[in-house]
Amino acid sequence: MRRFPEADRDAIRLAQDPRFPRWLEQVTATGGCSHPVHLSGSTTLLDGATGEILHHYDTRDEPGERLLVRCRNRRATVCVTCSRLHAGDTFHLVRAGLIGGKNVPVAVRRRPRLFITLTAPSFGPVHRAGELCRPRRDGGVCEHGRPVGCRVVHEPADPAVGQPLCPACYDYATHVLWHAHAGKLWDRFVIAVRRQLASAVGLPQSRFREHARLSFARIAEYQSRAAVHVHAVVRLDGPSGPDDEPPAWGTADRLIDAVHASARRTVLHTPYSPAVGEPVLRWGAQADARPLRTDGEGPDDDAVAAYVAKYVTKGASETGAGTDHKVTTWDDIHTAPVNEHVRALMRTCWRLGGLPEYGPLHLRAWTHTLGYRGHILTKSRVYSTTFAALRAQRAHHVGHVDVPGAVTDAHWRYVGSGHTPGAALIAAGIAEDLAECRRLSAEARKEGEWGR
Repeated sequence: MRRFPEADRDAIRLAQDPRFPRWLEQVTATGGCSHPVHLSGSTTLLDGATGEILHHYDTRDEPGERLLVRCRNRRATVCVTCSRLHAGDTFHLVRAGLIGGKNVPVAVRRRPRLFITLTAPSFGPVHRAGELCRPRRDGGVCEHGRPVGCRVVHEPADPAVGQPLCPACYDYATHVLWHAHAGKLWDRFVIAVRRQLASAVGLPQSRFREHARLSFARIAEYQSRAAVHVHAVVRLDGPSGPDDEPPAWGTADRLIDAVHASARRTVLHTPYSPAVGEPVLRWGAQADARPLRTDGEGPDDDAVAAYVAKYVTKGASETGAGTDHKVTTWDDIHTAPVNEHVRALMRTCWRLGGLPEYGPLHLRAWTHTLGYRGHILTKSRVYSTTFAALRAQRAHHVGHVDVPGAVTDAHWRYVGSGHTPGAALIAAGIAEDLAECRRLSAEARKEGEWGR
């Protein structure tokens, strides 16, 4: 008698259930989410004036008495379908702040707008791709007996790229502390840009907000050396935000000058520690600021939005910097699927996390991200729309429309997550079918454009 794998047996069991069609509808509604959240409860829509029940939904009528909803995880390594949805929302969020739409006026496209890149400073020489790491003139080895240069021209995919020339010389402690303070360093940088702009036009720094407003959306990205660098879209508006024109002195060139000056001058002092002293944190020397123009010169708006959207779905494991799962013990670091440079950063993060002076940084909780504690994507309040607004708009599009004057009485609780082996197999098939439909639809649109 033929024996089927566990997933196949489970899929057959599900298909034989009388309520399978409704369960399949739920899984399809999640887009084939690979790790859905299971909820139990009810929602009642009442007329606010009369108390009449307009609509009632209860999971007691559902298979397993539960409703499946998307996990909404941004990482493609966790859930491909939800990460694709998150990437789409990110694209529209960033794009709206560049060219308008989603309740943002199209006039923002004519504002001073920059695409900037800020890097981490050097924590020690590393192998680089496409160039020689030349030795210094004063000798061939460091104090630990390791060569101070490398005469190999590495390919970008070479595992040696980003690795320290001498791990003993590399400043792992400052690297971790820089990550832990990167968010605060960015905040100091933004304040410094405002002050630079005010000083350049003779304004008291305290009155800058009366004349202009700086808006941004930024993303953190790990370099090959496992150090975060920041890409950001920065826009200058009038004092009321995107609905207000900036002052005449607010030009792209003046904004570029303020960005470069602020990147050089922003400094952050860490708490003193007997173990590592008091490292001074700053941005790296490589700071780039490019104007986004409407005349075709400079980076394209859609390309910038697409770049941010593509990166935001990557997990730490995909970038080679850390893992996508929290580290809870020292032994977890030894078994993590990372290279020795990243492992050394994780160990440093764990050790520093045990020191009382670094307690507020919660470094052990962020060992898996090498101490970086910020969100991958952050934005200022009025840069553009929000993820919540985009999700509400999507819900409206599929028919979940709120009735004016109605009152919602909802009672929900979490009862589980994930799929059984057979359910995971079916969900993966649904996700593949939907992806193929999107691909064919995109090809049809392109053919239609070429035919015109």
